[in-house]
Amino acid sequence: MGSGKAIILIGPRQVGKTTLIKFLLEDLDYLFLDGDDPTTRNLLTNPNTEQLKSIIGNYKVLFIDEAQRIENIGITLKIITDQFKSVQLFVSGSSAFELNNLTNEPLTGRKWEYKLFPISWQELEDNVGYVKSTQQLELRLLYGMYPDVINNPGDEIEVLNQLVNSYLYKDILAFSGIRKPDVLEKLLKALALQLGNEVSYNELSRLIGINKGTVESYIDLLCKSYVIFKLPSFSRNLRNEIKTNQKIYFYDTGVRNAIIGNFTPLNSRADTGAIWENFLISERLKKLSYGKLRISQYFWRTKQQQEIDYVEEASGKISGYEFKWNPKAKVKFHKSFIEAYDSQIKVINTDNFRELIG
Repeated sequence: MGSGKAIILIGPRQVGKTTLIKFLLEDLDYLFLDGDDPTTRNLLTNPNTEQLKSIIGNYKVLFIDEAQRIENIGITLKIITDQFKSVQLFVSGSSAFELNNLTNEPLTGRKWEYKLFPISWQELEDNVGYVKSTQQLELRLLYGMYPDVINNPGDEIEVLNQLVNSYLYKDILAFSGIRKPDVLEKLLKALALQLGNEVSYNELSRLIGINKGTVESYIDLLCKSYVIFKLPSFSRNLRNEIKTNQKIYFYDTGVRNAIIGNFTPLNSRADTGAIWENFLISERLKKLSYGKLRISQYFWRTKQQQEIDYVEEASGKISGYEFKWNPKAKVKFHKSFIEAYDSQIKVINTDNFRELIG
């Protein structure tokens, strides 16, 4: 199954990692150990080979869920893969900062690693069909793509609030040593309100009242917990290009809207363009990740405020994209970008968005 290597599935909480692995194992006799359970954590923290032999027994398949909750789990997983060659190991985790730190070195060459995100647009459309998914487009921008949100129409806000309050902060606060959750909350709200704009760590530190280094480390934790991701600026040829700035987007637009407490319909809000941009970029990220496509993602801007929403580089080829919620909206194309990079700029709107994410 895993050719003697551990199979590791990483992604945000509540996206279906446990459900997926249990589905794959449903016809097999396997041992399930839950990292959220204190007894499991005690058993799997620094056990020796003999203790592991007693725990695993005669099972040939072992599934450790929420493994990032277990101290020094990387060493334990290394012992299992090295000493129990006949045991196929499955591991899930919702926090890259713990699981990657703890498994990268010990499991070098000993693991297959996969990512699972909230439901992708393609998965939704495959499941409910073209017409129904099209009818749901605005709902998905407002409420996002988490499985529980999609499966509980009418209760989306309640499900999202529970998700944000119960799970979003759970790993971050448990592992990072952050003693002021209110600061984390303020930072997330500030990032949510700046959606689609370039992020200044100095400005955020002044706004929230913490130093720049703390802002950086909190943002890093939020990235590794699959709450937000960074989009760097693209710069190659032109002297006036912005080179070091970055934008920050949310893996899920529903989570972003829950953080600011705004589920107003799209035709009555000022940030519709930013939500659409976030939705498309995060869906594109899922598509590239699942398809194992080696394509780099950026935005482009010059000091004269010329901007392209989204840029991709694949095998030296540069492509630009402008995102418009309204298909009739006017778009300004920047000749300097087109000429410098021998590139085309494509407009993505509600009529043709499947070309990018479907």
